[in-house]
Amino acid sequence: MISFSRRLLIAGAALATLAGVPAFAQETVKIGVILPMTGPFASTGRQVEAGARAYMAINGDTVAGKKIELVLRDDAGTADQTRRIAQELVVNDGVKMLVGFGLTPLAMGVAPVLNQAKIPAIITSATTSAIMKQSPYFVRTSMAGPQSAVPVATWAVQNNLKRVVTLVTDYGPGIDIEKGFTDQFKKDGGTVVEALRVPLQNPDFAPFLQRVRDAKPDALFVFVPSGVGAIFMKQFVDRGLADAGIKLIATGDVTDDDLLNGMGPSAKGVITGHFYSTDHDSPENKAFVAEVRKANKNMRPNFMSVGGYDAMHVAYAALEKTGGDTDGTKLVDAMKGMEFVSPRGPITIDPDTRDIVQDIYMREVKEKNGELYNVEFATYPDIHDPNTAAK
Repeated sequence: MISFSRRLLIAGAALATLAGVPAFAQETVKIGVILPMTGPFASTGRQVEAGARAYMAINGDTVAGKKIELVLRDDAGTADQTRRIAQELVVNDGVKMLVGFGLTPLAMGVAPVLNQAKIPAIITSATTSAIMKQSPYFVRTSMAGPQSAVPVATWAVQNNLKRVVTLVTDYGPGIDIEKGFTDQFKKDGGTVVEALRVPLQNPDFAPFLQRVRDAKPDALFVFVPSGVGAIFMKQFVDRGLADAGIKLIATGDVTDDDLLNGMGPSAKGVITGHFYSTDHDSPENKAFVAEVRKANKNMRPNFMSVGGYDAMHVAYAALEKTGGDTDGTKLVDAMKGMEFVSPRGPITIDPDTRDIVQDIYMREVKEKNGELYNVEFATYPDIHDPNTAAK
C-alpha cells in the first residue's frame, strides 16, 4: 500500500509533468515585443507598438480560446541588447512568439535564439533581404527594401527620367535598395550617372548633393532611413537642386507619414514608391488610422505602425489555424502562404521565403485639408523581393 507521503510525491510529479505539457493547454499566450523605445530610433518603436495594440483593440485580446498578452521590452536599437532580451523573454517569460526588430542588425542578432528555441519571430521593421536566410523561424510583415525601389525605377523610365543619380545610406538596406533600383532601371533602359553612398552615422548630405547638381541628371533617386528624410529634404532645397530642374524620386521612407507635415512645402511634389500611406483609401485603413489616432494623442500612423498591426494579424491567424497550439514549427507552417487584406492592401506571406508579397504604390506629396499626405496614383501589384524571387 502506498503511503501518504509517497502519494504526495506522485502528485507533485504529476503536476510537474502537467507544467511541461504542450503550450496549447495554457490559458495565456505571451508574445514578446522587442523594439527601440528609447534612443535615436524610438519613433520606430512607438509606431510599431501603436500598430500592434491597435490590432488588439479592434480584434480583441483572445484567439482560439487563449488570451493574448504582449510583453514589451526596449532594446534601445542595440543588437547586443536585442539578443539578450530575446533569450530572457523565451527562458524567463515563456513567450511563444517574438515580434519587432527595428533595424537589420537587431533581427540578425536573434536568429541563433530562434533556431535554438524553435519559436517564430515576426519582423515588423527591418528590411534587408539577407535576414530571412538566417532562420527558418523568421516571418516578415514590413518589406524587403528592394520591393519599393523596383516600381520607382520602372515609373521613372516611363516618365522620361532616364539619367539618374542614386543616393542611399551606406548600410544593408541602402545597398539592397540601390541594387534593386539600379538593376530594374538599367533593364528598363535608364542610365545611372553616378551612385553615391552616405554614412549612416551623422549624415551630411551637402557635399553629395553638390555632386548631384554638377552631374545634371534628370532625377535623383534617394533612400534614407525613416526619420532622416526631413534633414535630407531641407538640404535638397537649400542646395538648389529643385531649382536646377532635378526631379526627386525616392522610397517612401524619405516622406515618412509620421514626419511629413514637419517637412513643410518643400516636400510637395516629391514622388515615392512604398507599400503604405496613411491616405490609402480602404475601410480597413480608415479603421486602423482612427484607432491609432484615438489611442495615441492623434498620432498619424506610418509604415512601421502597419507592420506591427499586420504582425499581430499573422500571429492571431496562425494560432487560429493551430487551434491554439503554440509549437513553433506548427505556427510558422501556419503562417506560410497566409493571405489577407491589410490596411495597406492585399498581402501574402510567401510559403517558400516567409517574406511578404505586397502591392507597391506610386505616390505624390500633396496638400489635403491643410495637411501633407502621400497621395497614391498608381499601383504595382504583388511585388516580391527581387533578391529572393524565383527567376
